Amino acid sequence: MLVLCGAWLLGAVLWLHTPNQQEHKPPLPGPGQTPGPKVQTSANDTAASFRTETCSLIPEAWRFDCYPERGVVVTRELCEARNCCFIPASTAFSSASRPSGKNGIPWCFYPSEFPSYSLVSLNDTLLGQKATLMKEVKTYYPGDILTIEVEMRYETDKRLLNHKFFSIKITDPSSSRFEVPISVPTVTNKTESPDYIIELSKQPFGLVVKRRSTGAVLLNTTVAPLFYADQFLQFSTSLPTQFIYGLGEHRSTFLHDVHWNTLTMWARDVPPTEQTNLYGAHPFYLAMEDGGNAHGFFLLNSNAMDVALQPTPALTWRTIGGILDFYIFLGPDPGSVVQQYVDVVGYPAMPVYWALGYHLCRWGYYTSNSTWEVVKSMRNYGIPQDVQWNDIDYMDKFMDFTYESKKFDTLPELVRDLHAHNQRYVMILDPGISSTQPEGSYWPFDEGVKRGSPGSAVWNPVDSVWPGLTAYPDFSDEVTHEWWYDNLQMFHDKVAFDGLWIDMNEPSNFLDGSTSGCPTNNLENPPYTPGVLGGLLRAKTLCATAQQKQSIHYNMHSLYGLMEAKASARPFVISRSTFPSQGMYSGHWLGDNRSQWKDLYTSIAGMLTFNLLGIPLVGADVCGFSEETQEELCVRWTQLGAFYPFTRNHNAISMKPQDPTAFSPLARTAMKEALLLRYSLFPVLYTLFHHAHVHGHTVARPIMFEFPKDVKAYGIDKQFMWGKSLLVTPVLDPGVVYVDGYFPEGLWYDYYTGDCVTSKGEELQLNAPLDKINLHLREGSIIPTQAPNLTLWVSTGQPLHLVSALSQDGSASGDLFWDDGETIDTYETNQYAYIIFSIAQVLTFIYFVEYSNLPCVLSNHIEASYITVESASFYGVTEKPSRVLVNSQDAPFTYRNNQVRF
Repeated sequence: MLVLCGAWLLGAVLWLHTPNQQEHKPPLPGPGQTPGPKVQTSANDTAASFRTETCSLIPEAWRFDCYPERGVVVTRELCEARNCCFIPASTAFSSASRPSGKNGIPWCFYPSEFPSYSLVSLNDTLLGQKATLMKEVKTYYPGDILTIEVEMRYETDKRLLNHKFFSIKITDPSSSRFEVPISVPTVTNKTESPDYIIELSKQPFGLVVKRRSTGAVLLNTTVAPLFYADQFLQFSTSLPTQFIYGLGEHRSTFLHDVHWNTLTMWARDVPPTEQTNLYGAHPFYLAMEDGGNAHGFFLLNSNAMDVALQPTPALTWRTIGGILDFYIFLGPDPGSVVQQYVDVVGYPAMPVYWALGYHLCRWGYYTSNSTWEVVKSMRNYGIPQDVQWNDIDYMDKFMDFTYESKKFDTLPELVRDLHAHNQRYVMILDPGISSTQPEGSYWPFDEGVKRGSPGSAVWNPVDSVWPGLTAYPDFSDEVTHEWWYDNLQMFHDKVAFDGLWIDMNEPSNFLDGSTSGCPTNNLENPPYTPGVLGGLLRAKTLCATAQQKQSIHYNMHSLYGLMEAKASARPFVISRSTFPSQGMYSGHWLGDNRSQWKDLYTSIAGMLTFNLLGIPLVGADVCGFSEETQEELCVRWTQLGAFYPFTRNHNAISMKPQDPTAFSPLARTAMKEALLLRYSLFPVLYTLFHHAHVHGHTVARPIMFEFPKDVKAYGIDKQFMWGKSLLVTPVLDPGVVYVDGYFPEGLWYDYYTGDCVTSKGEELQLNAPLDKINLHLREGSIIPTQAPNLTLWVSTGQPLHLVSALSQDGSASGDLFWDDGETIDTYETNQYAYIIFSIAQVLTFIYFVEYSNLPCVLSNHIEASYITVESASFYGVTEKPSRVLVNSQDAPFTYRNNQVRF
């Protein structure tokens, strides 16, 4: 999407303001020491002492960067001025010169005796312990704080069994520093039998956390110095593994590269690009340990930051504001780690049923009638579609809460027609509000000024697409929430939209800062700037010093998308910019991707990462957003997109249409079949979202989540699973009619034929003609399906068909969550049905199928009374059964091709 501009916050307007720095102090980094032999130093040590053999004894993999600033050629003089070791690395892959922000072995690194904090007091608290740390010598970053406090909270969440975690908060007791304004659970119980052991190092201070059962070291901050300065906080830890996941949002493989790889977090409008900070900021990682255990780490901090990975393996956090508030999740399996993480940041919302259908959009429909024609064409070809979208074309002069009176004059009628066909309508809203219309002619701006603080707004120029200047609402202010809701309600009275697409909310700007520039101070130009695209905090966004209700933009920038999503009404919101807890308010699409095969592949990693981050309603633009798609690519992408939790086809202006009706009959049919397959599996997908909402599960998940002891699965991101039962193996390369897929140990059944694959944990070649995406059902699973139709409203009224993949002992099980699909919080109000399916072989050739409500769950919703099982398929039957019983009643059946149907 295009970039909006501006620097105005409604309510508490983003007025340009240069605050007192003491009043708005940013966060600082943390703990440290380095491994390797000790370097004997004294107060009279000179720079020459760091050129001795002792520095060279520190292995390259254990060298923690003492000069991480980009764009600086690091010389011996600069390095030794920081009292650090300077040794050119033994390989060309180094970081001595970083004009392009390249990563590599640091030539300038900390000696083991670099000054750090010492533990001077330690006291017990109700939830753990509180320590005071002090140091005597200030380091090279200004505003170094000599006394800090560490609060260790050994918590257990009693609401969920085994969801154990603990947290550590490092603060400056002498001043009030910015803290991220999201609610985290208040836990009042201190665990009596923790799954971890904590060891404290007194001088220098360090924290070591070990898993009690295995001795694995999950955290070790003694490997490098702890920094806690006014605008520079840093701490490092060793890692027990090289298998690190999460740390969004970045375009990369699902498994991160720990070979001198720095990931920057600072929300930014930029098409998905490697080694670049993208739309969201998620400082959380999941690590797989030896033996299949997993743990997680979350730093609750919204300031610009770098996360540096190195092959020790080790990780360094560098952030430029706030406090150090971090959580460690003990798992022990990867699914439990995610559950524990969302228990802190918030469980994802249950989506309305039609959100899981097929969505169609493009930038460049130009008129409401041309939009309508595509909808009619989809119906005529019998291609499923639940939701039609419009990009900015529909707006009058690109102004929010308006529609163009000539080109989009039939928009209200289009929406009524969609509703008459059980379809829905979603339109885009960008946060920029036009400020150039005559007074009294544009209510959203005029009313925003009226409700906000008049006088000193800063207006930014725009691209030629926008005729005028724009302003940004301040979503950190509740007054803005009320203003936003009123605008939505007034527009809904004209066009009865069903959901919102909130875009450009990094927030994005067409220039750096504002038309009047930004102040020259250490907030706009901090002593250390993480590797943000453009090199400046204000690059293509607002001045860092712009004032919001809750703080300055320096602290709030990466929270903007979250705050806008929170202000936007459910039931359906899709946001581009995200932050931890976003899943409570919106889903996410992976941004302005390209119509390239590589983007098809990397979309899987993006989808899996956001499920790990507690935002399961996620998908990429099917067929790609920018550039011209090709027919084969679009077919394969539609097949993969049919298994995104959120699936939308969307492309850019001036590109050829890429909806399914735009292609040849062969391609159109293949796309239609893929979407019909998705619609038939809706009961499975809806149930998975229920478990995400209630239990914090992932919807689309990596294979390793189900097979955590299978190391071969740790790097797989060309396949994925829906829940624990369905394995998806898409084609990701052009011109092939086969695909290689990995099958963990066990029995796997071809979803379409019931043919069995017995695997010992191996890669197999699968036939994959253009009209097929490979789908396999795991042994021991029962999944409910329905006959698909043009909309989910029709499909969900069909009887269930159960597909059972028998384990070797002839058993299988599955479940179904069912409600009316639209009422918010049906689980919380007990207006739902939850059904368990189970199958067991009695004697040798009699099969018994049972489906019933769990006795502990209510079935109050009227929809549950319509649930019937009309037919079933059994995979894994080798001989003809003598009987098939469904809820104790005999059922007729036929036997054919390893299947039984009745």
